[in-house]
Amino acid sequence: MSAVWRTARASMRRRRFQTAVIALVVMFSSGTVVAALALLAASSGPFDRVFAEQQGAHLTATFDPAAASDAQLESTADLDCVAEAAGPFGQLATTLAVDDDAAVEFPATIAGRDDPAGPVDRLDLWEGRWAAAEGEIVLNTAPADPGDPGAPLPVGATVRAGDGTVLTVVGHAYSFGQTADAWVTADQLEAMGPTAVQMLYRLDDHDTAADVEAGLDAVTAAVPAGSLTGAQSYLALKERISAELGIFVVLLTVFGVLGLAVAVLIVANVVSGAVVSGLRHIGVLKAIGFTPRQVVWVYLTMVSLPALVGAAIGTVLGHFLAAGAMSETFREAGLGNPVVSPWADAAAFVGMPLLVLLAALAPAMRAHRLSAAEAISAGSAPRSGRGLRAHRWLSGTPLPRSVSLGLGLPFARPGRTALTATAVALGVTTATFTAGLAAFATEIDGLIQRHEAAQIEVVGGPGGPSGATGLGDQETQDLLASLPGASEVTANLRMPVTAAGFVQSAELWFIRGESSRMGFTDQLVDGRWMDGPGEAVASSKTVHENDLAIGDDVTLELGGRTATVTIVGVVMGSGTGTVYADWSTLTDLTADVDGLGHPISYEVRLEDGTDPQEYLTALTGAGLTGQSTRQSDAVSIAVVGLATMFALMLGTVAALGVFNTVALNARERRRDLGMLKSIGMTPRQVVTMMVTSMASLGVIGGLIGIALGVVAHREILRLAAAASQIDMPASALATWNAPQLALLALAGLAIAIAGAYLPARRAARLTIAEVLHSE
Repeated sequence: MSAVWRTARASMRRRRFQTAVIALVVMFSSGTVVAALALLAASSGPFDRVFAEQQGAHLTATFDPAAASDAQLESTADLDCVAEAAGPFGQLATTLAVDDDAAVEFPATIAGRDDPAGPVDRLDLWEGRWAAAEGEIVLNTAPADPGDPGAPLPVGATVRAGDGTVLTVVGHAYSFGQTADAWVTADQLEAMGPTAVQMLYRLDDHDTAADVEAGLDAVTAAVPAGSLTGAQSYLALKERISAELGIFVVLLTVFGVLGLAVAVLIVANVVSGAVVSGLRHIGVLKAIGFTPRQVVWVYLTMVSLPALVGAAIGTVLGHFLAAGAMSETFREAGLGNPVVSPWADAAAFVGMPLLVLLAALAPAMRAHRLSAAEAISAGSAPRSGRGLRAHRWLSGTPLPRSVSLGLGLPFARPGRTALTATAVALGVTTATFTAGLAAFATEIDGLIQRHEAAQIEVVGGPGGPSGATGLGDQETQDLLASLPGASEVTANLRMPVTAAGFVQSAELWFIRGESSRMGFTDQLVDGRWMDGPGEAVASSKTVHENDLAIGDDVTLELGGRTATVTIVGVVMGSGTGTVYADWSTLTDLTADVDGLGHPISYEVRLEDGTDPQEYLTALTGAGLTGQSTRQSDAVSIAVVGLATMFALMLGTVAALGVFNTVALNARERRRDLGMLKSIGMTPRQVVTMMVTSMASLGVIGGLIGIALGVVAHREILRLAAAASQIDMPASALATWNAPQLALLALAGLAIAIAGAYLPARRAARLTIAEVLHSE
């Protein structure tokens, strides 16, 4: 074994370039594998992962404190079907108003808890501290950067509850199960007067709706009759969040699979090529007395050691890269801060060297079977006759000889060429898919935000900032329309309304004004936009969830009054249960719109050429406050950023594959290069020949990659949309144009040239004596 070790170590020192290539490729591939496996692990059941981390409640039940005592509620924790229970916690349904000049008010359910931990619903206290005294409150908000547009109220801000109690925000916690909107101490809630008592249960059997229903029946039977006032199953929350994350999970899975495929292809190509290129050395070892088994061990050792070093470094780098990328992306999606799974690190560190051994074993066993003479002759160059026909045909073309020779080189090693071209194609596929994803995200963001239709938003009405101006609803709209630069102004009031036959309450958008010009029609996937009273348009998710169709009548109910609307169109939408209706439907449901206490959003379409900032300045002068609608979706930005990172990683790994192929070709053809140089080939012509050999693969791989990327983009996004129960207009998928495709066509060529240039330069600098010298 000492002879094997000394020979392998000497061979690695002599073949520093090949050793470095193996280590470098395995390093990048290991990093890619860690990131890919981490994404696959984290995107597999993201709801279940975060829900388990927080010990979420399978059943949240509220009770009438006058009908059931705390002792009676605590006794339900001993039921056979209950695994863990928390509570009772006092609960109050109220409103919270931001205690500043804007006085923005929103509904909130406040629970009284003295500790964010506990056996059920362990809250993620991600900023500040927990409420410890009267006058303090913790808000339920998903983790976000303070500088984000959607960042929560800062710690130290004050809010005013509906009963007039002023509370200071001392922290932000996140309940993935959404058991409350905010928390105060138990004593504080008692002073505010709870309207209900909350119990949180984790059940032994909870996989189906029947299991949760059985648990609820057991709890109901254990407390006084009529004391249960409400209950929420975690399955309804899981269905809603899983649908919202459908696109997110599918995209992460796609990039994970692509990363694994490219890494495996490149490592197999590099290692098998390294062993094949050393067949001459194998023959020499056999000639001096090494047994076939010892020869195999020499070559397995030669490739395993740099692979272990590369895998170790790549695993560490990939771990930190994946952790940083996932932290930002998953946090924006409300999925907490996932850690890189230990098995992802272990799989990369152990799996990549094993893959190297497997890739090296087949050619090494071939060397095991060869005699010394056969190995020496086989190691000098590729098998004679390979690519001869292609070389002869190319020699008859008017192309420069260096170019024709370069175009013929890939035919000498068809297996290696196929692996290299496949890696380039997958790299271009990833780049194409990422470009399409970025364009898709921009298009979807524009459709949802309606950037080109409504540039300014003003929140008014009794629940909005403009209520302080003393202007009424219609007066506010008239004022906005009278300001210079305004083209169209619509009023939108959004509120939950009971809809007959709906799985849950509908989110109604009552719109007043010329809504057909406000960008909604661009979202249409079926039917038409409403153009009069009694008509409504539903989001695609609403249609799927409630089994609706165009022409169906929906009966709405609010405060004992009803109104019927007919579905005339379906839009892409983004929310669950969203229905758009004419303002006249709202007036049919209530005689006092201001009395509803809901803010009204006024959307302003500006005339062409009007500067939005000038209009906002005019608003301020009129005593109103507005904002630009150009706010991008943070989740989309995070996903596109992650996709771009993967595209760069896979492009780099593919370029390393090309780098290795050129290096091996140059090594195998040292004698040919020496002969070509001896008859007058210049170093520049050598570089041209070697680069051309890979440029042709780059062009072919680029064209294949573009076709695969476009098809994958369309089909995967359709699959992702179906997982989210969202239908998309055809315009959202029509993201490609001729300049973009032309630029992507150069991606394969760029990867090939970037990988081929350095080893080609190295081959061109060798002298005739060096290249003709025997190994």
